[in-house]
Amino acid sequence: MNDTPEKLLHSLFGYEHFRGHQLDVIQHVIDGGDALVLMPTGGGKSICYQIPALLREGVGVVISPLIALMQDQVSSMQQLGVNAQALHSGIDWQLQNQIEQQALNGDLDLLYVSPERLMTASCMNLLRSCKVALFAIDEAHCVSQWGHDFRPEYLQLECLQQNFPDIPRMALTATADRPTQQEMVKRLGLNQAQQYISSFDRPNIRYRIMQKQKGKQQLLDFVQLQHQGNAGIVYCMSRKKVDETALWLVEQGVPALPYHAGLGSERRAQNQQRFLNEEGLVMVATIAFGMGIDKPNVRFVAHLDLPKSIESYYQETGRAGRDGLPADAWMVYGLQDVMWLRQRLEQTDMDAAIKRSEQSKLDAMLGLCEITHCRRQAILSYFNEASSNTCGNCDNCLEPVATFDGTEVARKALSCIFRSGQRYGVAHLIDILMGKPTDKIKAAGHDKISTFALGQEFDQKQWRSVYRQLLALGLVSSDPENYGGLRLLPPCRPLLKGEAELQLRLDRKVSIKAPTAAKARLQIADADMDLWQLLRELRMALAQDQKVPPYVIFSDSSLLEMLHAKPQSLLEMSHVHGVGEKKLDRYGDDFLALIQQHA
Repeated sequence: MNDTPEKLLHSLFGYEHFRGHQLDVIQHVIDGGDALVLMPTGGGKSICYQIPALLREGVGVVISPLIALMQDQVSSMQQLGVNAQALHSGIDWQLQNQIEQQALNGDLDLLYVSPERLMTASCMNLLRSCKVALFAIDEAHCVSQWGHDFRPEYLQLECLQQNFPDIPRMALTATADRPTQQEMVKRLGLNQAQQYISSFDRPNIRYRIMQKQKGKQQLLDFVQLQHQGNAGIVYCMSRKKVDETALWLVEQGVPALPYHAGLGSERRAQNQQRFLNEEGLVMVATIAFGMGIDKPNVRFVAHLDLPKSIESYYQETGRAGRDGLPADAWMVYGLQDVMWLRQRLEQTDMDAAIKRSEQSKLDAMLGLCEITHCRRQAILSYFNEASSNTCGNCDNCLEPVATFDGTEVARKALSCIFRSGQRYGVAHLIDILMGKPTDKIKAAGHDKISTFALGQEFDQKQWRSVYRQLLALGLVSSDPENYGGLRLLPPCRPLLKGEAELQLRLDRKVSIKAPTAAKARLQIADADMDLWQLLRELRMALAQDQKVPPYVIFSDSSLLEMLHAKPQSLLEMSHVHGVGEKKLDRYGDDFLALIQQHA
């Protein structure tokens, strides 16, 4: 094959230039080298193994954790004219035999398999009988017990080094802190691999985190004012909350579907397929949903509960805006989220070292929620990436946080914990501070202690904010063996003794204004809205005809460029981002005719 990486990038994918480390990775693997590749979601990891697989002799074997992810990528590659197939439990034996024969005949470009399927004797024998171009281990953070998506099956992949020593191996992921990276290298035998670590920054995502007041209503306001008609994902901690939230959104006129492990495999698969194939659906889900989703035009990811780590948060929010267009990562969280996660962690029987690691990750997540400076800087810093400039695209940058001298109120809150015996929950402590003579307070004699009625300058919501911040700062903790009662931690001593001061954030109700709605963020002029809808309708019709998701035909970013450029010839259309030769042949005339007709 006389093609070069640059030629393939344009003719096949319709892109003009490589991004970041892509070309370096591709050339290194073409030359036979191993590689560890960290790129953010939407950063173009797939191209790093797809192009070398096409330019090297043999079939590129891609190890992927989920059937849905494999099927999605196979559909996308087949649209480009690439002979890609997947071996998994969802295909019948006849199709399996056909795919295996194609591999043996050298007719396959890419073969996707799960780690479980790869390790079977029949699959290993098949690969020994084929010419293999490379092994690409996708979502490679799954190999790490320190990671957030640990899959024990990935631990067996080290055998590729022994069984196929001369074939280049790639490990790719979007989310891995330093310990996870080190374990990936160790577990996969990639000590000699070249490491390519790109920026973790996703500048198109706007981060917004606020205190939970009426969570579902806050979510509805956000969706209706900023993302009416857009695809989005809403994450909840429990299955029950997923079901309730999805039903409530539908009742409010927002098309929504639930997704969690309790639904049954057929219903989950059906809901996921609808989310991929239809426009404007909102998926309400537990964290069981998402790894297998390549849908590039998810315009928002919302969290109604606190994620357990910045890695989880980063990966989940990274499912928004994979096409590079503006997207939102929106979250509300409250004191109960903090206490519930801490209690749950304390009650697990995991290894002590891993438990300490999980605790520090939760602390970092809480810290991200409570900071008063740029959130993007904090996220990048967590992944050991320094950023000297504020982003201008998070809530703290757009609406600087007001703070106040919280030294005195924090001392009152801490003293109340101490005076009441370090065994009561937040609601009871606030009743003491506000001087409410409840039966419980009288029975415990807490109307007689020095902190009773000492905090009447604050209302209940303000005191909850104070206690939430004290938890996030590691000055107090909840005791799972005492029904979540608060206890003091050693770092609070300087504050109690008058040796330290404390600034706290001043929580305020944040209003969501319509001018920042998706249409404005995507920069679609009112005069172009009709054409925008027509382009999307044509894409949907073509997708339904071919039984593929709409974004497999063209991404939103390609349609947006057509909308702005309004190409008048196939030559002009060929320069639109994402329009390669195959897609130009298949769809160019249809989209040109629509643009010209509308003009």
